[in-house]
Amino acid sequence: MFKSLKITCDEATAICDKNQYGEASLKELVKLNIHFIRCRICAVYTKQNMKLSKLYKGYSKGCKSINHCMSLEDKDALRKALEESK
Repeated sequence: MFKSLKITCDEATAICDKNQYGEASLKELVKLNIHFIRCRICAVYTKQNMKLSKLYKGYSKGCKSINHCMSLEDKDALRKALEESK
């Protein structure tokens, strides 16, 4: 019965990534937590992965309000530089 709950480290990281986006099923989460009991490396990986995701989400919220487009003057200067290099 418990053999069906054993997973490899590769499977654990895949479930961790799925869990990060809310796509992991309850059965997968149980398997992942059982794996954490015997594998501290995967537990640390998951913790670091979640921390990085939170940092990125926080950064991306502030980044959305910034306009990342080039100005028309910059576009013209780039176009002229490309034409001169031909």
